[in-house]
Amino acid sequence: MESEQLNFDELSDAIEAMCSSKAEEFQLLGYEYVTGKDIWDCVSRNYAKEGKPPLHKLVNDIYSLKATSYMNYLTIAAYRGFT
Repeated sequence: MESEQLNFDELSDAIEAMCSSKAEEFQLLGYEYVTGKDIWDCVSRNYAKEGKPPLHKLVNDIYSLKATSYMNYLTIAAYRGFT
């Protein structure tokens, strides 16, 4: 059985959809201004050090992101002046 490889555009679309889904979840919890890009920025901050993660880790990192972890990321970014 051959494994299907996603091309770059398909992978980008899938990641964007996952991040948007997570942003919608946060919006339901009261974090009204969260976007998919915000989720991606939070999740991908570790990949600069680690390198490109396997797809299963990427999916897990997006879907297991907690609101408190996201808010900690925003607070630290604000202190550093990145937002």
